[in-house]
Amino acid sequence: MRTLKLTVAYDGTAYAGWQVQVDRTTVQGTIEAAVEQITGMKTRIMASGRTDAGVHALGQVVVFQSETRLAPEVLRRALNGLLPDDIAVLDVADVAEGFHPTRHAKRKRYRYVIHNGPVRDVFARRYCWHYPSGHLDEKAMQRAAEALLGTHDFSSFETSGAEREHSVRTIFDLRVERGAGEDRDRLTVEVEADGFLYNMVRTIVGTLVDVGRGFRPESWPAEVLRALDRRAAGKTAPPQGLFLVKVDYAAASSGPPGHLS
Repeated sequence: MRTLKLTVAYDGTAYAGWQVQVDRTTVQGTIEAAVEQITGMKTRIMASGRTDAGVHALGQVVVFQSETRLAPEVLRRALNGLLPDDIAVLDVADVAEGFHPTRHAKRKRYRYVIHNGPVRDVFARRYCWHYPSGHLDEKAMQRAAEALLGTHDFSSFETSGAEREHSVRTIFDLRVERGAGEDRDRLTVEVEADGFLYNMVRTIVGTLVDVGRGFRPESWPAEVLRALDRRAAGKTAPPQGLFLVKVDYAAASSGPPGHLS
């Protein structure tokens, strides 16, 4: 039995999230159906994390076991020949038995895109949060974000609904940047951590937007962090602006597991 790792990109617009649901079209269910058609075996696949409805991925990691003898490149081509145009398998690789896409993940990086312009972009509406209500001060947002770097209890940035052993996570990188020239209305918030709580990135974005708009002081995110109460934070940003960018693993598939997310 082989353990196969897929790196997958998808547009989450048409899907009810990653996880299989009864009578709903999901990314997981769509990939599983393609794998079954190619290998002739019903297979349950695991992902590095479950994305919500409307959320996208540039580098989701998926693992499953199979007795197929197809070479990785052949399997990649076969899957892409069956999958719809909004899902693409970027890479297929054999990994060691026991490799777990969630537990062995060391870092994950997410990107959130905000269109901060007066008129909506009809061609980008599925891939950003259109925020037309005044200019966002990205420098103030960046200064406010500094308080969230490091290891903290992020209970204030977690939406209830997912069971976790604890809410402590480590954020390694958090940056807010505005594009230049024709992209000056585009803001990106990128977050890299050892794991994420349910809606953690979207709540961080919603909180920083309140700072960028001037509704809250730059010191506010630090106060939210200390409150350990979701009601203290800003709104949850809408899903369509969120992208799972990449998942990083240790050189070997063994070793101490990272946080679940």
